[in-house]
Amino acid sequence: MLTLAVLIPLLAALVLAFAPLSEAASRWTATGAAALSLIALMVVWAAGGEGFRAVAEVPWIPALGIAWRVGVDGMSLSLALVSALVFVAATAWPMKLHDARAYYAWMAFLAGVSIGLFVTLDLIVFYVFFDLSLVGMYFLIGRWGHGDAQHAALKFFIYTLAGSLLILIGIIVLALNMPTLTFDMRAMIDTPPLAAAGVVPGLVFLAFVIGFGIKTPVFPVHTWLPPAHVNAPGPASAILAGVLLKMGTYGLIRIPLQMMPETFARWALPLAIIGVVSIVWGSIVAFAQENLKRRIAYTSVNHMGYTVLGIAVAGSALGSETARQLALTGAVVEMIAHALITGALFLIAGSVWQRAEDYHLPNFGGLAGTAPRLTGAATLAAFASLGLPGLAGFVAELQIFVGAFGVYPWLAVIGLLGILITAALFLRMLRQMFFGDLPAERKGFTDLNRTETVLLTALLALVVLIGIWPTWLLLLIDAPSLIPAIGAGG
Repeated sequence: MLTLAVLIPLLAALVLAFAPLSEAASRWTATGAAALSLIALMVVWAAGGEGFRAVAEVPWIPALGIAWRVGVDGMSLSLALVSALVFVAATAWPMKLHDARAYYAWMAFLAGVSIGLFVTLDLIVFYVFFDLSLVGMYFLIGRWGHGDAQHAALKFFIYTLAGSLLILIGIIVLALNMPTLTFDMRAMIDTPPLAAAGVVPGLVFLAFVIGFGIKTPVFPVHTWLPPAHVNAPGPASAILAGVLLKMGTYGLIRIPLQMMPETFARWALPLAIIGVVSIVWGSIVAFAQENLKRRIAYTSVNHMGYTVLGIAVAGSALGSETARQLALTGAVVEMIAHALITGALFLIAGSVWQRAEDYHLPNFGGLAGTAPRLTGAATLAAFASLGLPGLAGFVAELQIFVGAFGVYPWLAVIGLLGILITAALFLRMLRQMFFGDLPAERKGFTDLNRTETVLLTALLALVVLIGIWPTWLLLLIDAPSLIPAIGAGG
């Protein structure tokens, strides 16, 4: 099933690349492929199990210990599920396109490699999918973006490719320090290489932190993100925020946290400080933006900072196991909540661009009267993003900060400032766009159509469900299963 979840979108991309399909047929081919991947992943979820499940393995380069290995635990399955859902929504989102068949071919390709990254158990295959995701997003931004799209696409590609090369170096060093050469994630988690203190483990850890930090992104390696978002089409921004950024934080958990627990514990505090700086910096800079997409983009730096803080707390050797477990659970829930909430916000931004070809917030106002469905969706997503109780963001941030107070209380206090600033920036955004007088040039602004309404309702319904009843998601993530591999050293 996991192999099918990866291959179906890739086969759809191949069909779209060569078959002379219409725009509508191309759109629904790509959407259907993402939906079938989602169904395959739901079958794996329904089958249950503990630890890594639905495992399959076929040798690829036996001399190097490389194989097509797939399998999921609760964390990777939950991220694969939300990724597939975001792809369904983003691919089905109505767009005015040139060369639509190629656009949907790249969307299907990106869906396959993104899901593949979360379900693979081989580090080389992980790296291959990590790099291929850059290719798909590069073309989506560069060919179908607006403004200075090609420059933004190039900056995105160069930044993240540089980070991926550091990750590759780290992966090779880990494999060479195994008793038997292998790139099997399970073997490295069970028998962590580079367990002793020294310069080499520290440098390998630094390579992973920089590489995954660029992808996440965290301060100060975040500068590629705002131009990529501002110039990308709305659905591509939803995928970039909802799926690709999670590859960074997932990689931090899966590789340095689980495979280098002793080294991680030694460097957990500096990583936590980076997370808190990203929280505060991202919220302050977002507040200053007058461009709708730039404002949402900088809130991603803020929210991924929460995730990094939770991961750092989880990997620390300080505090209680309960505190670290809470922080890790909160970090994974934050990834899922951010995927749904910010994915919805970028789709909303895309709908605004389709109608107005403008993101400048002072040029809007009074849309609540002419576009009530858009107003309702934006308001719910904004309140979820600022962490309102009863919505998914609150569930994530509560666990992160409870865990952080048990390990780094002074950092937790500073990080809470980010929530206050985030609330202010979203309330200001809602006031600027939807209230006050309607400008003359917005008289013909139309509300969400039926397809847009259904897709946003699906994403935001999950945001509400997680906020009201998070138990099912917490059981799926199963953070305690990760705890023995965390902070194992001193």
